[in-house]
Amino acid sequence: MSNPPSRPRIIAAFAAVYIIWGSTYLAILYAIETLPPFLMASARFLTAGALLYAWSRARAPRAPTRAEWRAAFLVGAMLLLGGNGAVVWAEQTVPSGIAALLVAVTPCWMVVLDWLWRGAQRPGPRTIIGLLLGFGGIVLLIGPAAIADAGPVPIVGAGVLMLGSLSWATGSIYSKKVPSPPGALLFTGMQMLAGGALLFGLGAATGEISEIDIAAISLKSMLALGYLLVFGSIIGYTAYVWLLRVSTPARVSTYAYVNPVVAVLLGWALAGEALTLRMGVAAAVIIAGVALITIEEQQRQRKAREAAAVAGARRAA
Repeated sequence: MSNPPSRPRIIAAFAAVYIIWGSTYLAILYAIETLPPFLMASARFLTAGALLYAWSRARAPRAPTRAEWRAAFLVGAMLLLGGNGAVVWAEQTVPSGIAALLVAVTPCWMVVLDWLWRGAQRPGPRTIIGLLLGFGGIVLLIGPAAIADAGPVPIVGAGVLMLGSLSWATGSIYSKKVPSPPGALLFTGMQMLAGGALLFGLGAATGEISEIDIAAISLKSMLALGYLLVFGSIIGYTAYVWLLRVSTPARVSTYAYVNPVVAVLLGWALAGEALTLRMGVAAAVIIAGVALITIEEQQRQRKAREAAAVAGARRAA
């Protein structure tokens, strides 16, 4: 980008990621009531991707290269097949609010991957404490029923969500360095087309095509799919991909503070999901851990910028 993005655009993008993505967990729950999860997600991303790609390609100065398509498939596989695919499958057994809480540890994965994979600075004391709190909150959330009055979270679903959040974190970090065509919307559409195609293949491989019953599909599921397509994908996902390009991973990952709160409250108010003391304590522990990690990362980046500015001033002198 030749010019930095305006503050109102950044605020609007963060608002979309904060609020809209918090509501998509409940929308997914409604959508998979009568739609197979992988095929539902495939229809969502293929449709949104086709719309975005057609609109942005008509305005792009050139067609995407083979290397850019390869990058789009890799990012789409990690973010949409691995990340979103894990959520839609797990929500068949895991309540939407709890799913959002488990996915909230994504910033923890980002810190670990940034250190081990990209050679970033070793995590400091607050980051280590934050990691311990985040995973401690997960243990509390999926622990034995004796901790509180609610039953344990299905361990398989929780495990799939953990792997999905790891895949999402990997794709988010990887996407910052890959070759991409001019214009964030074009690359977003390419990722959605790639991820949607991969999700369709997974749905076909797991026998979901034979499970489709047109007569049994409810209006609520179709409306939820439409909401996911327009708000979750075209608006929310596009805002997320754009923010990864213009902001830092630490700042973008702050959506993990808000999404679980929105998801838990909506699940409780609209879907009759449990809201227990154990969930509240686990949510506080997880979000506190994520907050510690993000705050230290932001301070570290600010110090690095200040050091670079001082070094530049010395060279100029």
